[in-house]
Amino acid sequence: MESKNLFKSALFLRIVLLVGLFIILLIGGFTYKHISNLTESTNLVVGTYEVNVELEHINSYLSDAESGHRKYTLTKDSLYLEPYLDAREKIKNSSLQLNELIKASAKQKENLTQLNNLIDKLFSNFSKTDALVNKDEINTETFKTLFFEEKIILDSIRQKVNEIIDFENKLLNVRQKDYQSDLRFTPLFFYLVLLVTLVVIIIAFTKINTDLIKIKAKNDQLLIFKGSTNQSEIIGKHGNWVWHVGSNVFTYSDNLYRLLGEEPQSFEATFDNFLKFVHPEDVDKLRVELEKMTDEEELPFINYRIVQKNGTIKYLKAFGKAFYGVNGQKRLLGITSDVTEEVEHFSVLEERNLELERNNKELSAFNYAASHDLQEPLRKIQTFISRLEEKEANKFSDSGHQYLERIKSASSRMRLLIDDLLQFSRTNKPDKEFVMADLNELFENAKQDVAITILEEKAQITSDTLPKALVIAFQIQQLFLNLLSNSLKYSNKDKPLIININYSKVKVSDEPHLLNASNSNYHKIIFTDNGIGFDQKYANKIFDLFNRLHNKQEYSGTGIGLSICKKIIENHKGFIFAKGEINVGSIFTIYLPIN
Repeated sequence: MESKNLFKSALFLRIVLLVGLFIILLIGGFTYKHISNLTESTNLVVGTYEVNVELEHINSYLSDAESGHRKYTLTKDSLYLEPYLDAREKIKNSSLQLNELIKASAKQKENLTQLNNLIDKLFSNFSKTDALVNKDEINTETFKTLFFEEKIILDSIRQKVNEIIDFENKLLNVRQKDYQSDLRFTPLFFYLVLLVTLVVIIIAFTKINTDLIKIKAKNDQLLIFKGSTNQSEIIGKHGNWVWHVGSNVFTYSDNLYRLLGEEPQSFEATFDNFLKFVHPEDVDKLRVELEKMTDEEELPFINYRIVQKNGTIKYLKAFGKAFYGVNGQKRLLGITSDVTEEVEHFSVLEERNLELERNNKELSAFNYAASHDLQEPLRKIQTFISRLEEKEANKFSDSGHQYLERIKSASSRMRLLIDDLLQFSRTNKPDKEFVMADLNELFENAKQDVAITILEEKAQITSDTLPKALVIAFQIQQLFLNLLSNSLKYSNKDKPLIININYSKVKVSDEPHLLNASNSNYHKIIFTDNGIGFDQKYANKIFDLFNRLHNKQEYSGTGIGLSICKKIIENHKGFIFAKGEINVGSIFTIYLPIN
Protein backbone atom coordinates (compact mmCIF):
# COMPACT_ATOMS: atom_id res chain seq x y z
CA MET A 1 0.00 0.00 0.00
CA GLU A 2 2.74 2.41 0.90
CA SER A 3 4.64 1.56 -2.31
CA LYS A 4 1.53 2.26 -4.45
CA ASN A 5 1.06 5.60 -2.76
CA LEU A 6 4.66 6.38 -3.35
CA PHE A 7 4.23 5.54 -7.07
CA LYS A 8 1.32 7.97 -7.35
CA SER A 9 2.85 10.68 -5.22
CA ALA A 10 4.45 13.85 -6.49
CA LEU A 11 7.67 12.85 -4.81
CA PHE A 12 7.93 9.84 -7.08
CA LEU A 13 7.44 12.04 -10.09
CA ARG A 14 10.15 14.31 -8.86
CA ILE A 15 12.46 11.34 -8.33
CA VAL A 16 11.72 10.03 -11.82
CA LEU A 17 12.36 13.47 -13.27
CA LEU A 18 15.61 13.80 -11.39
CA VAL A 19 16.71 10.32 -12.42
CA GLY A 20 15.77 11.03 -15.97
CA LEU A 21 17.69 14.26 -15.92
CA PHE A 22 20.66 12.49 -14.36
CA ILE A 23 20.57 9.79 -17.03
CA ILE A 24 20.32 12.41 -19.79
CA LEU A 25 23.22 14.32 -18.29
CA LEU A 26 25.21 11.08 -17.96
CA ILE A 27 24.49 10.09 -21.54
CA GLY A 28 25.26 13.62 -22.63
CA GLY A 29 28.65 13.55 -20.94
CA PHE A 30 29.42 10.12 -22.33
CA THR A 31 28.28 11.22 -25.76
CA TYR A 32 30.50 14.25 -25.59
CA LYS A 33 33.48 12.07 -24.68
CA HIS A 34 32.68 9.60 -27.43
CA ILE A 35 32.19 12.28 -30.05
CA SER A 36 35.43 13.96 -29.02
CA ASN A 37 37.34 10.69 -29.41
CA LEU A 38 35.60 9.95 -32.67
CA THR A 39 36.32 13.44 -33.95
CA GLU A 40 39.95 13.16 -32.99
CA SER A 41 40.25 9.79 -34.74
CA THR A 42 38.49 11.16 -37.78
CA ASN A 43 40.80 14.17 -37.91
CA LEU A 44 43.83 11.91 -37.69
CA VAL A 45 42.57 9.72 -40.52
CA VAL A 46 41.61 12.72 -42.63
CA GLY A 47 44.98 14.30 -41.88
CA THR A 48 46.76 11.23 -43.18
CA TYR A 49 44.72 11.28 -46.36
CA GLU A 50 45.39 14.99 -46.80
CA VAL A 51 49.14 14.40 -46.42
CA ASN A 52 48.99 11.72 -49.12
CA VAL A 53 46.93 14.00 -51.38
CA GLU A 54 49.37 16.91 -51.00
CA LEU A 55 52.29 14.59 -51.74
CA GLU A 56 50.52 13.39 -54.88
CA HIS A 57 50.02 17.04 -55.80
CA ILE A 58 53.76 17.68 -55.38
CA ASN A 59 54.52 14.68 -57.62
CA SER A 60 52.08 16.04 -60.22
CA TYR A 61 53.48 19.59 -60.04
CA LEU A 62 57.04 18.25 -60.39
CA SER A 63 55.98 16.26 -63.46
CA ASP A 64 54.46 19.43 -64.95
CA ALA A 65 57.60 21.40 -64.17
CA GLU A 66 59.86 18.71 -65.61
CA SER A 67 57.71 18.44 -68.75
CA GLY A 68 57.61 22.21 -69.26
CA HIS A 69 61.35 22.49 -68.60
CA ARG A 70 62.20 19.78 -71.12
CA LYS A 71 59.87 21.20 -73.78
CA TYR A 72 61.45 24.61 -73.27
CA THR A 73 64.90 23.01 -73.60
CA LEU A 74 63.88 21.46 -76.92
CA THR A 75 61.90 24.37 -78.39
CA LYS A 76 63.01 27.50 -76.47
CA ASP A 77 59.32 28.46 -76.52
CA SER A 78 58.69 30.58 -73.42
CA LEU A 79 55.09 29.33 -73.41
CA TYR A 80 56.35 26.07 -71.87
CA LEU A 81 57.86 27.98 -68.96
CA GLU A 82 54.39 28.86 -67.64
CA PRO A 83 53.61 25.38 -66.15
CA TYR A 84 57.22 25.25 -64.92
CA LEU A 85 56.90 28.61 -63.13
CA ASP A 86 53.40 27.85 -61.85
CA ALA A 87 54.55 24.51 -60.47
CA ARG A 88 57.14 26.20 -58.23
CA GLU A 89 54.51 28.35 -56.55
CA LYS A 90 52.08 25.43 -56.21
CA ILE A 91 54.79 23.22 -54.70
CA LYS A 92 55.57 25.96 -52.21
CA ASN A 93 51.91 26.15 -51.16
CA SER A 94 51.67 22.35 -50.85
CA SER A 95 54.83 22.31 -48.72
CA LEU A 96 53.32 24.88 -46.39
CA GLN A 97 50.17 22.77 -46.14
CA LEU A 98 52.21 19.64 -45.45
CA ASN A 99 54.21 21.43 -42.80
CA GLU A 100 50.96 22.30 -41.03
CA LEU A 101 49.59 18.74 -41.35
CA ILE A 102 52.66 16.92 -39.99
CA LYS A 103 53.74 19.41 -37.34
CA ALA A 104 53.00 16.83 -34.65
CA SER A 105 55.50 14.31 -36.09
CA ALA A 106 59.21 15.10 -35.68
CA LYS A 107 60.13 12.29 -38.09
CA GLN A 108 57.86 13.58 -40.82
CA LYS A 109 59.06 17.16 -40.30
CA GLU A 110 62.62 15.95 -40.87
CA ASN A 111 61.52 14.09 -44.02
CA LEU A 112 59.70 17.17 -45.28
CA THR A 113 62.79 19.34 -44.72
CA GLN A 114 64.88 16.90 -46.76
CA LEU A 115 62.21 16.87 -49.49
CA ASN A 116 62.14 20.67 -49.68
CA ASN A 117 65.94 20.76 -49.96
CA LEU A 118 65.81 18.32 -52.88
CA ILE A 119 63.08 20.38 -54.60
CA ASP A 120 65.09 23.58 -54.16
CA LYS A 121 68.13 21.82 -55.58
CA LEU A 122 66.07 20.59 -58.55
CA PHE A 123 64.74 24.04 -59.42
CA SER A 124 68.22 25.46 -59.01
CA ASN A 125 69.43 22.96 -61.62
CA PHE A 126 66.48 23.91 -63.83
CA SER A 127 67.55 27.56 -63.67
CA LYS A 128 71.15 26.67 -64.57
CA THR A 129 70.13 24.53 -67.56
CA ASP A 130 67.69 27.27 -68.70
CA ALA A 131 70.56 29.72 -68.69
CA LEU A 132 72.62 27.34 -70.84
CA VAL A 133 69.65 26.85 -73.20
CA ASN A 134 69.34 30.62 -73.62
CA LYS A 135 73.04 30.72 -74.52
CA ASP A 136 72.65 27.76 -76.97
CA GLU A 137 75.08 25.69 -74.88
CA ILE A 138 73.02 22.52 -74.65
CA ASN A 139 75.74 20.35 -76.15
CA THR A 140 78.30 21.22 -73.50
CA GLU A 141 79.49 18.87 -70.78
CA THR A 142 78.16 21.24 -68.15
CA PHE A 143 74.64 20.98 -69.58
CA LYS A 144 74.82 17.20 -69.79
CA THR A 145 76.08 16.98 -66.21
CA LEU A 146 73.28 19.22 -64.96
CA PHE A 147 70.70 17.30 -66.99
CA PHE A 148 71.92 14.00 -65.49
CA GLU A 149 71.86 15.50 -62.01
CA GLU A 150 68.25 16.55 -62.53
CA LYS A 151 67.28 12.90 -63.15
CA ILE A 152 69.10 11.79 -60.02
CA ILE A 153 67.43 14.54 -57.96
CA LEU A 154 63.99 13.64 -59.34
CA ASP A 155 64.53 9.97 -58.41
CA SER A 156 65.58 11.07 -54.94
CA ILE A 157 62.51 13.27 -54.61
CA ARG A 158 60.19 10.46 -55.63
CA GLN A 159 61.95 8.10 -53.21
CA LYS A 160 61.57 10.63 -50.40
CA VAL A 161 57.89 11.16 -51.27
CA ASN A 162 57.31 7.41 -51.17
CA GLU A 163 59.10 7.25 -47.84
CA ILE A 164 56.81 9.91 -46.39
CA ILE A 165 53.75 8.16 -47.85
CA ASP A 166 54.82 4.78 -46.37
CA PHE A 167 55.26 6.36 -42.97
CA GLU A 168 51.84 8.02 -43.23
CA ASN A 169 50.25 4.73 -44.33
CA LYS A 170 51.62 3.05 -41.23
CA LEU A 171 50.12 5.85 -39.16
CA LEU A 172 46.89 5.45 -41.13
CA ASN A 173 46.59 1.77 -40.19
CA VAL A 174 47.02 2.61 -36.53
CA ARG A 175 44.55 5.48 -36.74
CA GLN A 176 41.98 3.37 -38.58
CA LYS A 177 42.09 0.79 -35.79
CA ASP A 178 41.43 3.56 -33.27
CA TYR A 179 38.68 4.86 -35.49
CA GLN A 180 36.97 1.44 -35.70
CA SER A 181 37.28 1.04 -31.97
CA ASP A 182 35.48 4.32 -31.42
CA LEU A 183 32.72 3.32 -33.83
CA ARG A 184 31.83 0.24 -31.78
CA PHE A 185 30.25 2.43 -29.17
CA THR A 186 27.98 4.20 -31.64
CA PRO A 187 24.80 2.10 -30.98
CA LEU A 188 24.93 3.15 -27.35
CA PHE A 189 24.09 6.65 -28.42
CA PHE A 190 21.05 5.72 -30.52
CA TYR A 191 18.40 6.91 -28.11
CA LEU A 192 20.40 9.99 -27.31
CA VAL A 193 20.63 10.80 -31.01
CA LEU A 194 16.84 10.41 -31.30
CA LEU A 195 16.37 12.82 -28.44
CA VAL A 196 18.81 15.30 -29.88
CA THR A 197 17.17 14.89 -33.29
CA LEU A 198 13.78 15.67 -31.80
CA VAL A 199 15.15 18.79 -30.16
CA VAL A 200 16.84 19.81 -33.39
CA ILE A 201 13.61 19.28 -35.33
CA ILE A 202 11.72 21.50 -32.91
CA ILE A 203 14.41 24.17 -33.09
CA ALA A 204 14.60 23.83 -36.87
CA PHE A 205 10.82 24.16 -37.19
CA THR A 206 10.87 27.30 -35.08
CA LYS A 207 13.76 28.68 -37.09
CA ILE A 208 12.19 27.79 -40.45
CA ASN A 209 8.92 29.38 -39.47
CA THR A 210 10.74 32.55 -38.42
CA ASP A 211 12.78 32.55 -41.63
CA LEU A 212 9.66 32.08 -43.76
CA ILE A 213 8.17 35.20 -42.23
CA LYS A 214 11.38 37.12 -42.94
CA ILE A 215 11.58 35.75 -46.51
CA LYS A 216 8.02 36.87 -47.18
CA ALA A 217 8.90 40.36 -45.99
CA LYS A 218 12.03 40.36 -48.18
CA ASN A 219 10.01 39.18 -51.19
CA ASP A 220 7.64 42.09 -50.70
CA GLN A 221 10.63 44.44 -50.65
CA LEU A 222 12.03 42.78 -53.79
CA LEU A 223 8.71 43.27 -55.59
CA ILE A 224 8.79 46.94 -54.69
CA PHE A 225 12.43 47.17 -55.79
CA LYS A 226 11.65 45.43 -59.07
CA GLY A 227 8.83 47.87 -59.74
CA SER A 228 11.06 50.88 -59.00
CA THR A 229 13.82 49.37 -61.16
CA ASN A 230 11.43 49.01 -64.10
CA GLN A 231 10.37 52.62 -63.67
CA SER A 232 13.99 53.82 -63.48
CA GLU A 233 14.77 51.88 -66.69
CA ILE A 234 11.91 53.61 -68.46
CA ILE A 235 12.91 57.05 -67.20
CA GLY A 236 16.64 56.45 -67.77
CA LYS A 237 16.05 54.86 -71.20
CA HIS A 238 18.03 51.72 -70.52
CA GLY A 239 17.41 48.00 -70.21
CA ASN A 240 19.33 45.05 -68.83
CA TRP A 241 20.03 41.56 -70.12
CA VAL A 242 21.54 38.33 -68.80
CA TRP A 243 23.34 35.71 -70.88
CA HIS A 244 23.73 32.26 -69.29
CA VAL A 245 26.82 31.25 -71.24
CA GLY A 246 26.72 27.53 -70.48
CA SER A 247 23.14 27.03 -71.64
CA ASN A 248 23.22 29.93 -74.16
CA VAL A 249 19.99 31.32 -72.70
CA PHE A 250 19.24 35.06 -72.74
CA THR A 251 16.94 37.06 -70.48
CA TYR A 252 15.83 40.58 -71.47
CA SER A 253 14.18 43.14 -69.20
CA ASP A 254 10.86 44.64 -70.27
CA ASN A 255 12.38 47.99 -71.11
CA LEU A 256 14.99 46.43 -73.42
CA TYR A 257 12.06 45.34 -75.59
CA ARG A 258 10.72 48.90 -75.44
CA LEU A 259 14.10 50.26 -76.62
CA LEU A 260 13.67 48.06 -79.69
CA GLY A 261 10.17 49.48 -80.23
CA GLU A 262 8.44 46.24 -79.17
CA GLU A 263 6.06 45.22 -76.42
CA PRO A 264 7.68 43.54 -73.38
CA GLN A 265 8.37 39.80 -73.89
CA SER A 266 6.86 39.97 -77.39
CA PHE A 267 9.50 37.63 -78.86
CA GLU A 268 11.87 34.97 -77.60
CA ALA A 269 14.98 36.41 -75.97
CA THR A 270 17.76 35.12 -78.23
CA PHE A 271 20.78 36.81 -79.72
CA ASP A 272 19.67 36.01 -83.27
CA ASN A 273 16.29 37.65 -82.66
CA PHE A 274 18.03 40.70 -81.20
CA LEU A 275 20.31 40.96 -84.26
CA LYS A 276 17.21 41.35 -86.45
CA PHE A 277 16.85 44.86 -85.02
CA VAL A 278 20.53 45.80 -85.32
CA HIS A 279 21.55 48.06 -88.20
CA PRO A 280 23.07 45.91 -90.99
CA GLU A 281 26.33 47.87 -90.85
CA ASP A 282 26.73 47.14 -87.11
CA VAL A 283 25.76 43.44 -86.98
CA ASP A 284 29.27 42.05 -87.46
CA LYS A 285 30.77 44.47 -84.94
CA LEU A 286 28.24 43.52 -82.25
CA ARG A 287 28.63 39.80 -82.94
CA VAL A 288 32.43 39.98 -82.61
CA GLU A 289 32.25 41.96 -79.35
CA LEU A 290 29.79 39.50 -77.79
CA GLU A 291 31.94 36.52 -78.79
CA LYS A 292 34.87 38.15 -77.02
CA MET A 293 32.91 37.99 -73.77
CA THR A 294 32.97 34.18 -73.81
CA ASP A 295 36.73 34.43 -73.19
CA GLU A 296 37.00 37.77 -71.43
CA GLU A 297 35.40 39.02 -68.24
CA GLU A 298 34.08 42.33 -69.53
CA LEU A 299 32.47 43.75 -72.62
CA PRO A 300 33.79 47.28 -73.07
CA PHE A 301 31.36 50.03 -74.01
CA ILE A 302 30.16 49.38 -77.56
CA ASN A 303 28.00 51.74 -79.60
CA TYR A 304 25.71 50.48 -82.34
CA ARG A 305 22.46 51.33 -84.08
CA ILE A 306 19.12 49.53 -84.19
CA VAL A 307 16.27 49.95 -86.65
CA GLN A 308 12.78 49.75 -85.22
CA LYS A 309 9.97 48.27 -87.30
CA ASN A 310 8.65 51.75 -88.10
CA GLY A 311 12.01 52.66 -89.63
CA THR A 312 13.23 54.80 -86.73
CA ILE A 313 16.99 54.53 -86.14
CA LYS A 314 18.15 54.56 -82.52
CA TYR A 315 21.68 54.72 -81.14
CA LEU A 316 22.41 52.29 -78.30
CA LYS A 317 25.39 51.82 -76.00
CA ALA A 318 25.98 48.50 -74.20
CA PHE A 319 28.26 47.29 -71.41
CA GLY A 320 28.58 43.81 -69.89
CA LYS A 321 30.46 42.03 -67.12
CA ALA A 322 30.89 38.38 -66.15
CA PHE A 323 29.56 36.93 -62.90
CA TYR A 324 29.77 33.40 -61.55
CA GLY A 325 27.03 31.67 -59.59
CA VAL A 326 27.53 29.43 -56.55
CA ASN A 327 27.61 26.46 -58.94
CA GLY A 328 30.40 28.07 -60.96
CA GLN A 329 28.21 28.77 -63.99
CA LYS A 330 29.21 31.87 -65.92
CA ARG A 331 26.64 34.58 -66.54
CA LEU A 332 27.09 37.83 -68.40
CA LEU A 333 25.12 40.77 -67.01
CA GLY A 334 24.74 43.76 -69.28
CA ILE A 335 23.09 47.15 -69.54
CA THR A 336 21.98 48.72 -72.82
CA SER A 337 21.21 52.44 -72.92
CA ASP A 338 19.49 54.62 -75.51
CA VAL A 339 21.99 57.37 -76.36
CA THR A 340 20.14 58.75 -79.38
CA GLU A 341 19.72 62.16 -77.78
CA GLU A 342 23.43 62.28 -76.87
CA VAL A 343 24.41 61.44 -80.46
CA GLU A 344 22.02 64.06 -81.82
CA HIS A 345 23.35 66.65 -79.38
CA PHE A 346 26.88 65.73 -80.41
CA SER A 347 25.94 66.19 -84.06
CA VAL A 348 24.49 69.62 -83.24
CA LEU A 349 27.68 70.45 -81.36
CA GLU A 350 29.78 69.41 -84.35
CA GLU A 351 27.69 71.63 -86.61
CA ARG A 352 28.17 74.52 -84.20
CA ASN A 353 31.90 73.85 -84.12
CA LEU A 354 31.97 73.96 -87.91
CA GLU A 355 30.00 77.18 -87.78
CA LEU A 356 32.45 78.56 -85.23
CA GLU A 357 35.32 77.53 -87.50
CA ARG A 358 33.69 79.35 -90.38
CA ASN A 359 33.22 82.41 -88.18
CA ASN A 360 36.90 82.26 -87.22
CA LYS A 361 37.83 82.17 -90.87
CA GLU A 362 35.59 85.15 -91.50
CA LEU A 363 37.21 86.91 -88.56
CA SER A 364 40.64 86.18 -90.06
CA ALA A 365 39.41 87.63 -93.32
CA PHE A 366 38.22 90.70 -91.44
CA ASN A 367 41.61 91.01 -89.75
CA TYR A 368 43.25 90.92 -93.16
CA ALA A 369 40.89 93.59 -94.40
CA ALA A 370 41.53 95.67 -91.28
CA SER A 371 45.29 95.39 -91.70
CA HIS A 372 45.33 96.14 -95.42
CA ASP A 373 42.08 97.38 -96.95
CA LEU A 374 41.07 99.65 -94.03
CA GLN A 375 44.55 101.03 -93.39
CA GLU A 376 45.20 101.91 -97.03
CA PRO A 377 42.42 104.55 -97.34
CA LEU A 378 43.32 105.78 -93.84
CA ARG A 379 46.92 106.33 -94.94
CA LYS A 380 45.65 108.31 -97.96
CA ILE A 381 43.45 110.45 -95.72
CA GLN A 382 46.39 111.21 -93.44
CA THR A 383 48.61 111.88 -96.47
CA PHE A 384 46.18 114.41 -97.94
CA ILE A 385 45.75 116.04 -94.51
CA SER A 386 49.51 116.54 -94.41
CA ARG A 387 49.47 118.09 -97.88
CA LEU A 388 46.63 120.40 -96.91
CA GLU A 389 48.62 121.56 -93.87
CA GLU A 390 51.75 122.10 -95.93
CA LYS A 391 50.29 123.83 -99.01
CA GLU A 392 46.78 125.08 -98.29
CA ALA A 393 46.84 125.93 -94.57
CA ASN A 394 47.16 129.69 -95.17
CA LYS A 395 43.95 129.69 -97.25
CA PHE A 396 41.79 128.28 -94.42
CA SER A 397 39.73 130.38 -92.11
CA ASP A 398 39.95 129.89 -88.37
CA SER A 399 37.01 127.51 -88.46
CA GLY A 400 38.63 125.63 -91.36
CA HIS A 401 41.77 125.13 -89.28
CA GLN A 402 39.60 123.72 -86.46
CA TYR A 403 37.88 121.33 -88.86
CA LEU A 404 41.25 120.20 -90.21
CA GLU A 405 42.57 119.51 -86.70
CA ARG A 406 39.47 117.51 -85.87
CA ILE A 407 39.87 115.44 -89.04
CA LYS A 408 43.53 114.89 -88.22
CA SER A 409 42.71 113.84 -84.63
CA ALA A 410 39.91 111.49 -85.78
CA SER A 411 42.15 109.78 -88.33
CA SER A 412 44.88 109.28 -85.71
CA ARG A 413 42.36 107.72 -83.34
CA MET A 414 41.13 105.55 -86.19
CA ARG A 415 44.67 104.25 -86.88
CA LEU A 416 45.23 103.59 -83.17
CA LEU A 417 41.91 101.75 -82.95
CA ILE A 418 42.74 99.54 -85.95
CA ASP A 419 46.18 98.74 -84.52
CA ASP A 420 44.68 97.82 -81.13
CA LEU A 421 41.99 95.67 -82.75
CA LEU A 422 44.63 93.79 -84.70
CA GLN A 423 46.65 93.30 -81.55
CA PHE A 424 43.56 91.99 -79.73
CA SER A 425 42.77 89.56 -82.56
CA ARG A 426 46.33 88.23 -82.46
CA THR A 427 45.77 87.08 -78.88
CA ASN A 428 42.80 84.95 -80.08
CA LYS A 429 44.79 82.98 -82.66
CA PRO A 430 45.03 79.23 -81.93
CA ASP A 431 48.65 78.88 -83.10
CA LYS A 432 50.23 79.84 -79.78
CA GLU A 433 53.69 78.44 -79.17
CA PHE A 434 54.80 78.18 -75.56
CA VAL A 435 58.55 78.55 -75.01
CA MET A 436 60.77 78.84 -71.96
CA ALA A 437 61.49 82.58 -71.94
CA ASP A 438 63.32 84.97 -69.63
CA LEU A 439 60.69 87.44 -68.41
CA ASN A 440 63.44 89.97 -67.65
CA GLU A 441 64.31 90.18 -71.36
CA LEU A 442 60.65 90.51 -72.34
CA PHE A 443 60.19 93.30 -69.78
CA GLU A 444 63.28 95.16 -71.05
CA ASN A 445 62.02 94.88 -74.63
CA ALA A 446 58.70 96.37 -73.55
CA LYS A 447 60.53 99.24 -71.80
CA GLN A 448 62.47 99.98 -75.00
CA ASP A 449 59.19 100.36 -76.91
CA VAL A 450 58.12 103.20 -74.59
CA ALA A 451 61.60 104.56 -73.81
CA ILE A 452 60.84 108.04 -75.18
CA THR A 453 57.64 108.33 -73.12
CA ILE A 454 59.52 107.19 -70.01
CA LEU A 455 62.06 109.97 -70.55
CA GLU A 456 59.36 112.55 -71.19
CA GLU A 457 57.47 111.59 -68.03
CA LYS A 458 60.75 111.25 -66.06
CA ALA A 459 59.36 107.98 -64.73
CA GLN A 460 61.28 105.90 -62.19
CA ILE A 461 60.91 102.16 -62.85
CA THR A 462 62.24 99.52 -60.45
CA SER A 463 61.83 95.79 -60.90
CA ASP A 464 62.66 92.59 -59.01
CA THR A 465 64.48 89.87 -60.88
CA LEU A 466 61.82 88.00 -62.86
CA PRO A 467 61.96 84.23 -63.48
CA LYS A 468 62.09 82.12 -66.62
CA ALA A 469 58.67 80.74 -67.49
CA LEU A 470 56.88 78.71 -70.15
CA VAL A 471 54.95 81.42 -71.99
CA ILE A 472 53.91 82.78 -75.38
CA ALA A 473 56.78 85.22 -75.57
CA PHE A 474 55.36 87.96 -77.81
CA GLN A 475 52.11 88.02 -75.80
CA ILE A 476 53.85 88.43 -72.43
CA GLN A 477 55.96 91.22 -73.91
CA GLN A 478 52.74 92.85 -75.13
CA LEU A 479 51.28 92.40 -71.60
CA PHE A 480 54.24 94.25 -70.05
CA LEU A 481 54.04 96.95 -72.75
CA ASN A 482 50.32 97.56 -72.18
CA LEU A 483 50.70 97.79 -68.39
CA LEU A 484 53.65 100.18 -68.70
CA SER A 485 51.76 102.27 -71.26
CA ASN A 486 48.73 102.35 -68.98
CA SER A 487 50.82 103.66 -66.06
CA LEU A 488 52.55 106.25 -68.27
CA LYS A 489 49.28 107.42 -69.81
CA TYR A 490 47.45 107.85 -66.51
CA SER A 491 50.29 109.44 -64.54
CA ASN A 492 49.67 112.22 -62.04
CA LYS A 493 51.09 115.45 -63.44
CA ASP A 494 51.61 116.86 -59.93
CA LYS A 495 54.30 114.31 -58.95
CA PRO A 496 56.97 112.20 -60.60
CA LEU A 497 55.73 108.80 -61.83
CA ILE A 498 57.06 105.78 -59.92
CA ILE A 499 56.45 102.25 -61.22
CA ASN A 500 57.44 99.21 -59.13
CA ILE A 501 57.40 95.60 -60.31
CA ASN A 502 57.57 92.97 -57.57
CA TYR A 503 57.86 89.22 -58.01
CA SER A 504 57.27 86.18 -55.76
CA LYS A 505 56.46 82.51 -56.10
CA VAL A 506 53.22 81.56 -54.31
CA LYS A 507 51.03 78.55 -53.53
CA VAL A 508 47.33 78.50 -54.28
CA SER A 509 46.61 77.70 -50.65
CA ASP A 510 48.15 81.05 -49.70
CA GLU A 511 46.07 83.05 -52.20
CA PRO A 512 42.39 82.66 -51.20
CA HIS A 513 41.08 84.75 -54.13
CA LEU A 514 42.43 82.24 -56.69
CA LEU A 515 39.24 80.30 -57.32
CA ASN A 516 39.18 77.24 -59.61
CA ALA A 517 42.97 77.36 -60.00
CA SER A 518 44.31 74.48 -62.12
CA ASN A 519 47.85 74.63 -60.73
CA SER A 520 49.30 74.40 -57.24
CA ASN A 521 52.03 77.04 -57.70
CA TYR A 522 52.09 80.38 -59.52
CA HIS A 523 54.42 83.23 -60.46
CA LYS A 524 53.01 86.38 -58.85
CA ILE A 525 53.98 89.69 -60.53
CA ILE A 526 52.67 93.00 -59.13
CA PHE A 527 52.69 96.27 -61.14
CA THR A 528 52.30 99.30 -58.85
CA ASP A 529 52.20 102.97 -59.87
CA ASN A 530 51.38 106.30 -58.19
CA GLY A 531 49.24 107.67 -61.02
CA ILE A 532 45.73 109.03 -60.95
CA GLY A 533 44.26 105.63 -60.02
CA PHE A 534 40.60 104.71 -60.39
CA ASP A 535 37.52 103.96 -58.33
CA GLN A 536 37.64 100.36 -57.04
CA LYS A 537 34.07 99.72 -58.13
CA TYR A 538 35.36 99.71 -61.73
CA ALA A 539 38.06 97.10 -60.96
CA ASN A 540 36.43 94.43 -63.17
CA LYS A 541 34.91 96.77 -65.73
CA ILE A 542 38.27 98.19 -66.85
CA PHE A 543 39.12 94.83 -68.51
CA ASP A 544 36.02 95.01 -70.76
CA LEU A 545 36.58 95.65 -74.46
CA PHE A 546 36.28 99.34 -75.48
CA ASN A 547 35.69 100.36 -71.88
CA ARG A 548 37.14 103.76 -70.86
CA LEU A 549 36.93 105.43 -67.45
CA HIS A 550 38.04 108.81 -68.86
CA ASN A 551 36.88 110.73 -71.92
CA LYS A 552 39.06 110.81 -75.02
CA GLN A 553 39.69 114.57 -74.72
CA GLU A 554 41.53 114.06 -71.42
CA TYR A 555 43.42 110.86 -72.23
CA SER A 556 44.02 109.23 -75.58
CA GLY A 557 43.36 105.54 -76.12
CA THR A 558 40.86 103.00 -77.43
CA GLY A 559 39.84 101.07 -74.33
CA ILE A 560 41.37 97.85 -75.68
CA GLY A 561 44.78 97.71 -73.97
CA LEU A 562 43.66 96.13 -70.69
CA SER A 563 41.29 93.82 -72.56
CA ILE A 564 44.35 92.51 -74.40
CA CYS A 565 46.10 92.02 -71.04
CA LYS A 566 43.22 89.94 -69.72
CA LYS A 567 43.06 87.85 -72.91
CA ILE A 568 46.79 87.16 -72.74
CA ILE A 569 46.50 86.00 -69.13
CA GLU A 570 43.56 83.74 -70.05
CA ASN A 571 45.66 82.22 -72.84
CA HIS A 572 48.20 81.28 -70.15
CA LYS A 573 45.50 79.92 -67.78
CA GLY A 574 46.44 82.58 -65.27
CA PHE A 575 44.71 85.38 -63.40
CA ILE A 576 44.86 89.19 -63.39
CA PHE A 577 43.36 91.52 -60.79
CA ALA A 578 43.19 95.30 -60.55
CA LYS A 579 43.06 97.49 -57.49
CA GLY A 580 42.91 101.27 -57.52
CA GLU A 581 42.42 104.37 -55.43
CA ILE A 582 41.75 107.79 -56.92
CA ASN A 583 44.84 110.10 -56.87
CA VAL A 584 46.85 107.36 -55.09
CA GLY A 585 47.62 104.90 -57.84
CA SER A 586 46.88 101.52 -59.36
CA ILE A 587 47.99 97.95 -58.63
CA PHE A 588 47.78 95.19 -61.22
CA THR A 589 48.47 91.66 -59.89
CA ILE A 590 49.31 88.88 -62.36
CA TYR A 591 49.42 85.13 -61.67
CA LEU A 592 51.13 82.86 -64.22
CA PRO A 593 51.07 79.08 -63.61
CA ILE A 594 54.40 77.34 -62.93
CA ASN A 595 54.72 74.46 -65.38
